[in-house]
Amino acid sequence: MSDPIVKEKVLQAVDILRELNIDVWLTFVRETSNMKDPILPLLFGENDLTWESVLLITHEGKNTVILGSLETDTARSLGIYENIIPYDASIVPALQETIQSIDPTQIAINMSRDNVRADGLSHGMYELLTGYLEGIGFNQRLVSAEKIIAALTGRKSTSELERIARAVHLAEEIFTDTFQVVKSGMSEADIAAIMHEAISTRKLEPSWNYDGCPIVNAGPDAPKGHALPSASRKLTPGQILHIDFGVKYEQYCSDLQRVAYLRKSDEKNAPPEVIKGFEVVRDAIQLAFEKIKPGVIGLEIDSLARQYLVDHGFAEYNHALGHQLGRMAHDGGSLMGPAWERYGEMVYIPLEEGQAFTIEPSLVLPDYGIIGIEEDVLITKEGAKFIRQPQSELILL
Repeated sequence: MSDPIVKEKVLQAVDILRELNIDVWLTFVRETSNMKDPILPLLFGENDLTWESVLLITHEGKNTVILGSLETDTARSLGIYENIIPYDASIVPALQETIQSIDPTQIAINMSRDNVRADGLSHGMYELLTGYLEGIGFNQRLVSAEKIIAALTGRKSTSELERIARAVHLAEEIFTDTFQVVKSGMSEADIAAIMHEAISTRKLEPSWNYDGCPIVNAGPDAPKGHALPSASRKLTPGQILHIDFGVKYEQYCSDLQRVAYLRKSDEKNAPPEVIKGFEVVRDAIQLAFEKIKPGVIGLEIDSLARQYLVDHGFAEYNHALGHQLGRMAHDGGSLMGPAWERYGEMVYIPLEEGQAFTIEPSLVLPDYGIIGIEEDVLITKEGAKFIRQPQSELILL
């Protein structure tokens, strides 16, 4: 059965093409069970396409799919594409005839320097496509589809936002249950196993690769970043426990970080430096949250939170403040981050209403461990809105 969100997004894409004054968006794929274009699920659901296939969306709403004859029934079942053109020996005649009939001044294709969700066209497929279009003189009309894809993935529909909110809620439940059973002597791998069991019980999927979701950091020796939970590194009293985790609900992700402190036998509270570190990260999130609104660029928001940590005596975090959230935990498009080369132009793209974002500053206390809090927010006309209640107090174990 076709996911109704696919039809919503294809219709939305037509409006985006009109807004951007682009005639046609062309997505060219093959053997998608081996290498799926990141945007294909929004255009063709979770179905695979085997032979060379072209999905065409026009600003007039005349949407076409050209595909192998063995997959025409799948295309029909979607109820989205009014023109379904099958082929057997070669896609070229149908593709050339269709493009000539549209006669577009611009053909947007899935290539991008900065946005991973918009860069699904491999180099080999690009060479094939330009060769096919050169034969009819249209190869010089190609432009990047990155603005189309950024808008399509970023502007969440009501259905998409409902799924994200549910994913956030379920992840919070698993966090709560996990912290209730965590105890001294457990390894990072033990804690991850508890969360994996909760994912399985709820029949969910992790928001990113299974082995690395959750990321569990126990104590000061834990590596910061995307490291796998260790079976040898164990949580002991006087250490911070930091977990980065999310679940996928009906193809949409949550992405949260929570931080706890395991008290020593003579401690009623965490040490002052741990409390200070937690409060600085928490307050940086609130500072960024209050700055977020449509039209603001991500660089400005990141700079505000980054400087707040520095002003309170901590080093800058070595990552972006926040990324978009959707079908992927890192959903591409605009980014709240610094003006570093690795982030390209994404930090200069204005934020838009309907986007879901993370906010996730962090710091390291050398004697205790990593303090990182990550919240998921929705951008509305008025500003940001927390999807669920943010972590306001350090969890004490």
